[in-house]
Amino acid sequence: MSELQISLLAIGAVAVIAVFAFNKWQEYRAGRAADEAFKSRHPDVLVDLPGTADLVPKASVLEAPRIEPVLSQKAEALEPAAAPHEAVSSVLDARIDYVIELSGEGAVVAASASEGWAGIEHRFPRRVILAGLIDGQRVSAGPGATGDKLEAALQMVSRSGVVSESELLEFRSSVETLASRLNLAAKAPEMREALDAARSLDGICAQADIQVAFHVVAESGGAFAGTKVRAAAEAAGFLLDAHGRFALSDEEGRELYELADRSGAKFTAAAMKDATPQALTLSMDVPRAPDTQRTFDAMVRFGKHLAQLLGGRLVDDNNHRLDERAIAAINAQLLVVRRNLEAQGIAPGSGLALRLFS
Repeated sequence: MSELQISLLAIGAVAVIAVFAFNKWQEYRAGRAADEAFKSRHPDVLVDLPGTADLVPKASVLEAPRIEPVLSQKAEALEPAAAPHEAVSSVLDARIDYVIELSGEGAVVAASASEGWAGIEHRFPRRVILAGLIDGQRVSAGPGATGDKLEAALQMVSRSGVVSESELLEFRSSVETLASRLNLAAKAPEMREALDAARSLDGICAQADIQVAFHVVAESGGAFAGTKVRAAAEAAGFLLDAHGRFALSDEEGRELYELADRSGAKFTAAAMKDATPQALTLSMDVPRAPDTQRTFDAMVRFGKHLAQLLGGRLVDDNNHRLDERAIAAINAQLLVVRRNLEAQGIAPGSGLALRLFS
């Protein structure tokens, strides 16, 4: 091969590489431009939604976030505890949790407690939490880390009621046995006082454990087209969940209210095109929904919009038309419920409320 041919080959290779690099640079600029153009800018679902209901005791418990045990200790890279609505299991509160503090002469190694703790988790599924403390701050870190202290906790109050004295005694004995095996000191609150406080809180929560609901019914006994129901719900930001209902949540993942078939039939994505519900129910789990009045007002606006869109009307459980007077009466009752909860330091929709009403 002559020197001229070699030179031409080299020049051609350089040209190909230059073209390839230029194309990659153009792709990068286009990607950056697309990211900026399509960046998520979600509207406030409580403000931007279009548009006698009954306040009733909670008849059926909505699916609550699963409370998983957490083993949190000091590590090389510490992470702050998650916000309550993101991981309620990382937040302990002496008002609802019976917290036993475990400490030793030196640092406590998380892995040393994991085997014994597994047995306690098995006996008290979804109700126990093991967390770590560093300088008084609860942290989330890897299982191989160490911390200043451990906190072993049992949730005493929920929608199921208050734990029994025998359950609390069993939990305390199990944790103290684990502490003895690990040569740790266990500091536990007085059981009788803890149970009395839990029962008092449970009574307050029972009065606030309500659901507000009203219905959109078809005129003249007709039915709604499932495709229209789905289109209206999805346009407003609802998502069809595994429980067969459309649920609307805020940007932090907290459920605001839901839309379901009044008959109790479950919606499914595959069957929506053939669905013909005669009535729809909008409902709000009051203590679990944030911004009580604002959320209720948004639900009413959407209900009115949905009724107009589908050619239906808003009614209560007795099929009486929902008028402004009835809406104002409900709002007044919701204000009382919210204030009663906040007087106990429980904000509706907060991490504490999500755990109490689970």
